[in-house]
This record gives sequence, C-alpha cells and structure tokens, in this order.
Amino acid sequence: MKVGVAGLGRMGAAIAKRLIDVGHDVVVWNRGVAKSKALGEQGAIVAASPKELAEQADLVITILTDAAAIESVYNGPAGLLAGDVAGKLFVEMSTVQPETERLLAKQVQDRQASLLECPVGGTVGPALNGKLLGFAGGTKEDFERAKPVLDQLCRRVDHVGPVGAGSSMKLAINLPLAVFWQSFGEAYALVQHLGLDTSLVVEMFTESSGGPNVLRARGSAVAKALQLEDPGSATFDCDSIRKDLRTMVAEGKNLGFALPLAQQTLGVFDQASKDGWGGKDCTELPAFWSNKHRGRTTS
Repeated sequence: MKVGVAGLGRMGAAIAKRLIDVGHDVVVWNRGVAKSKALGEQGAIVAASPKELAEQADLVITILTDAAAIESVYNGPAGLLAGDVAGKLFVEMSTVQPETERLLAKQVQDRQASLLECPVGGTVGPALNGKLLGFAGGTKEDFERAKPVLDQLCRRVDHVGPVGAGSSMKLAINLPLAVFWQSFGEAYALVQHLGLDTSLVVEMFTESSGGPNVLRARGSAVAKALQLEDPGSATFDCDSIRKDLRTMVAEGKNLGFALPLAQQTLGVFDQASKDGWGGKDCTELPAFWSNKHRGRTTS
C-alpha cells in the first residue's frame, strides 16, 4: 500500500520510518524540507505539497502540532483536500480537542473521503518498533479499513467510538503522565537533602505503588536528569506537554468543569519553559522543580 505521512516532527518521522521498514511505499511532506529530504534518503517519496501527497497515497496519515496546523495542511490552497481525494482514507493522529476532529471529519466527508482519528500514545522508540497505543474514533468500517496499517504501528489499537472519542481518550491518557512529572519533582525535592544516589531513589520509587510504567521504562534517564546530566535526546519535551495540558484544560472547560491539577501543572511548566527548559525532555522536568529548591533544606 502507498501510505502518505504529512507532518514530520519526531513522531511523524518515526512513523514514516516504521512504514518504510515494514515494506510500504511511503510518500512524505513536511513544511520544513530538511526532514522530508532525510526520509527521502531512506526510501520515501517526497511530495512538493500536501495536495500532491494526497493524490499519490492510498491512505494518508497526519500528525500535526495543533488545530491551526490541521486547518492549514488540510484546507490550504495546496492542502490535502485541494485535489481529488474521493474514496481516500485519512488517519488523523494529532493531539487536539475532539471538536477539531469532528469539524475536520465533516470537511473530509464533503470531499467524498473518509476520516478516522487515531491519536497514539508512546514516543519515538515505540513508534519505530510498532509499539504505540492507538485510540481510534470513527466508523467501524473506516477502523477496519485502517487497521492493517495501524496494527503495524501499534501494539494495541482500540476503536473507542465515533470521531472525537479518540481525542478524548488521548487527552485523558496523557493527563496523569503530565501531572506525574511534576509530582515526582516535588517528591524528590523532599528527599534530595539526604544525598542519596539518584539511581537508588528512582529504583525505590519504581518498586513502590507510586511508580508508573514510564518510570520503569525511563528510570535511568530520570536519575541522570536529577543529577543535572544530559539524559539523551528529547522524545516528548516540555513545550509539547504544555500544549497538551492547555488542550486538556480547554476541553474540560468545554465540558463544563475545571481540571485544577492540570492547570497547576501547566503553570509550573510554563515557568520551566520561561526559564529555558521548553526543549528539554519530559524525563528532565522533575529536575526543574527539585533544582529550583536545591539547597533550601538541610539534613
């Protein structure tokens, strides 16, 4: 199958690489040409515009920054919907509010095409290895049509309801993780005056009921970050988490209630970004808070 991927950030590029590796003909497009060129060197066909990508591909995956980017890439003068896309299936993987996906689904349907939303959980490593989690919203028919490709990207993909349901699930899944990074930073601030090896501290948390899966998977990186050492390349940075938290808070307001933990965490990460931590990986964020209060206590 010829699969198009529009939006080559960390996750989009990893998804495109995975599709190349499992044998698909892959067409790519990105606003910045350098990322497209890099995938072109690995075997992808580089499209000159979203319109050209959609015309060449049987199935189009998009994973974009926000609602404004979705509007531009789909509905711009040379956007995905600018050409003849009748009968094509679009799989939209961005993390946005459900209403954005519902509006997009109608625009796609007006062009006699279909849209399945399927935001994914996971970072670059799982994307490269086909180990993401997928939360699909759309018709059962469109889900079954996309599932052979989604199964190559995800270790588990579930159909959770109509368009919009996938976005609701993705925001819900991401909220405890975002709050965890701040809560762990506060927890470590309570014990950093003990002078314990950070690897030992992380190990004890990992073995406790307070240790989530992400700490088991990335504990060594967290331990390095707590020592203010570079834990490695960023996979999900502070500014990306801030964007997701803003989306969560907005969706809560849309549904008629507040998300006080998400709002408070957003405030801390806004400060972290202001202090130069915006591009740092999520594993480094606990170090922001503990370092901010380093030396204020004594054993």
